[in-house]
Amino acid sequence: MDKKKIIFIVFIIVALVQIYVPAKMILDREDILKTGTEFRFKTAPVDPNDPFRGKFIRLNFEETEIEVEDDWVYDETVYISLSTDDDGFAKIQSASKENPIDNKDYVKAKVAGSYVVGNTKVLFDYPFDRYYMEESKAGGAEVSYRKSQSDTNQVTWALVSIKKGEAVLTDVLIDGVSIRELAEKEEKE
Repeated sequence: MDKKKIIFIVFIIVALVQIYVPAKMILDREDILKTGTEFRFKTAPVDPNDPFRGKFIRLNFEETEIEVEDDWVYDETVYISLSTDDDGFAKIQSASKENPIDNKDYVKAKVAGSYVVGNTKVLFDYPFDRYYMEESKAGGAEVSYRKSQSDTNQVTWALVSIKKGEAVLTDVLIDGVSIRELAEKEEKE
């Protein structure tokens, strides 16, 4: 084969790989959304701005700790098995350093720290702690959030689809209404 044909073949292979990788990532996320289990995580969001990542709502979750018996290391990957409470919100069922093969409703998280009060408790950081928003709607979302925080009767949660350890954050809701809708309403007022 001559040199031009080899370069052309290499170019085609590189182009196909560049198309395959993002397409695979998108298809994997879509599969989680279609076939994963949806969980509602109670939150207490704040709204920072990162010039490199854009506008987002940083989410702090209520369900972030569990009692453990052995030692856990900061930033260690752990597997959080989930269930739902009587109100339909996500609840940590168990935490393991091993992948729970028999349970599909789990998410990979990182150890954020631990403390001892009688028994050892470990804190987790979920991989879905940021909800990115379109720049034009972020201001309205911030106003909606501040209003919801002054009303203690309002409940804020993140809607997350989970499948085999992977998670996709689909929406943030305040009393069952999408923050996108609330932001649009706020921008109009």
